Amino acid sequence: MRVLAAAVLAAAALAPPAAASQALTDVDVKGVTLAVDAQGEALVGYVRADGQPRHVLFWGAVDALPPSADVPQVRFHADYSGGWRSHGDAGYWKRFRNVCRPYDGPPLPYLVAACTAPDGSYWAIQSWQRRLPHRGVDPWSADQAAWSFDVSHWTGAPAHVELYVDWPQTFNEETEQIFGRLTYRGVPVHGFHTTGGGAPTDRYGRSLYIDTLDSAYGPGWKRETSIVFRNPTGSFCYAFYPTNDVSLPGRPSRPAGNGARYRISVIGPGVTPDVEAEVAGIGRYDANDPRKVAYEQQQLALYDEVTAGDAFCATQR
Repeated sequence: MRVLAAAVLAAAALAPPAAASQALTDVDVKGVTLAVDAQGEALVGYVRADGQPRHVLFWGAVDALPPSADVPQVRFHADYSGGWRSHGDAGYWKRFRNVCRPYDGPPLPYLVAACTAPDGSYWAIQSWQRRLPHRGVDPWSADQAAWSFDVSHWTGAPAHVELYVDWPQTFNEETEQIFGRLTYRGVPVHGFHTTGGGAPTDRYGRSLYIDTLDSAYGPGWKRETSIVFRNPTGSFCYAFYPTNDVSLPGRPSRPAGNGARYRISVIGPGVTPDVEAEVAGIGRYDANDPRKVAYEQQQLALYDEVTAGDAFCATQR
């Protein structure tokens, strides 16, 4: 059942997830700078891929709200005109006074720039490749290979992402499974609706991007797939298995993506920073190895705890 359920979940996640509220509209930018003024407005400067400089203002949002079907999630106001639209002054960005101090917040993955504002809140810019094709296939378009850039503003700790590995209860000698959850300030992070392809349709929903290291796809990190954290538990489960992925041209046969390590990357809820987690692979299951038998029993109990109350993952036991 775990393998079958994981296959269904993966098939529901073939479309690229919706863009985050804090993502820059430009990708593959260079020379990124970050400044924050005394009024809590941020100025992000960069050079676009076409060589044109850009100066973007962000303001009006911090942290994230717990999931709600009635209250919109927080999001930035953004002015890509350098101040003309928001302040009526095209040269506003030239007189922008930065008061942000060196960053002293928690460690962040994919970090490009960060600083600590006078009120103690944090601002950051992170960049990584979200649009890579699935199943370890190399990108065949510039859009797939693009590096996205996310702006965040938060206080306290970022979202907490958990990642674990075990063997599925059936097919357990052939493959591995990962599972985990995403919480923010102790509350599960999840959305309320997805497209037919599995992309979140509201600003509460968050996808996790699964990468596998040194797998049958080849050396280095390769994108396995992307799925969503589930409503209402904020949990997920996914087993690695051979497939003919419908998101790839011709639906080619692809081997199971079991790797030496697994990584999940997540866009932070609201306007909080992106987070990631890694775990080592565990190899083939051996019912004659007492250590592996004990480990699996331990992980089964953890799986039950993490996915408790979920109508999809919890039923796989």
